[in-house]
Amino acid sequence: MKAQINGITLAYSDQGTGLPIVFLHAFPLNRTMLAQQEEALSLRFRIITIDLRGHGESDAPLWRYTLEQSADDVNALLDHLLIQQAIFTGLSMGGYILFAFYRKYAHRVKGLILADTRAQADTLEGKDGRFQMAQTSYKKGPSAIVDIMLSKLLSPATIQMRPTLVQQVRAMIEHSQISGIAGDLMAMAERPDSTPLLKQITCPTQIIVGELDQATPPPDARLMADQIPNARLAIIPQAAHLANLEQPERFNQIIAAFASELSK
Repeated sequence: MKAQINGITLAYSDQGTGLPIVFLHAFPLNRTMLAQQEEALSLRFRIITIDLRGHGESDAPLWRYTLEQSADDVNALLDHLLIQQAIFTGLSMGGYILFAFYRKYAHRVKGLILADTRAQADTLEGKDGRFQMAQTSYKKGPSAIVDIMLSKLLSPATIQMRPTLVQQVRAMIEHSQISGIAGDLMAMAERPDSTPLLKQITCPTQIIVGELDQATPPPDARLMADQIPNARLAIIPQAAHLANLEQPERFNQIIAAFASELSK
């Protein structure tokens, strides 16, 4: 499905009925990374997955991107779908967008699921790495990003033993538009430190992290769990940064249990 949102075409899927759960995908992927969550969880909940601005079937304008802008897109899509309040699940960059969303639209958040993400801003080294990656994508195209990203997204065992999953992730990245890749890198590099926000989050919160996640490792997840009042932490064994793809059954169980409590 597609909707005209804030001057662009935004693509999304809307499956199932009941308590809405909105999923925000990781960089530099798209909503198809959430297919297994959509299939399993839409039997019990209303599952909305979004191709964020710059990704998948959504428009990728050649202009400045910010996380607040993506949060505004999500908010406008909720209006379009006549959804007042939902549970929000953000993976990696999706988690960064959820911090921006919570700052502006906390009244719409019934519960937060922060998966393989972090509250801290980029270090100077991190910002430089994003700048270099943007230059690489501009000069060599999205396929060059695969070589940089794969080992950060998936565990060594998955890269060696699960060629179908590796190819799925590779295809998602290769189909990304350079404008979206560079725009998101700029947006993530400019994001503020969300650590001071953590103590102000009052909704039920579930933190999820793969035990092998190198990009946003378990200590980052523990920091969020310690700072957000009454937050829960789940560490998924044998999963790296894309925990929902490497261990989908465990990932889905955690979300279903969390959402079931909030739907009572």
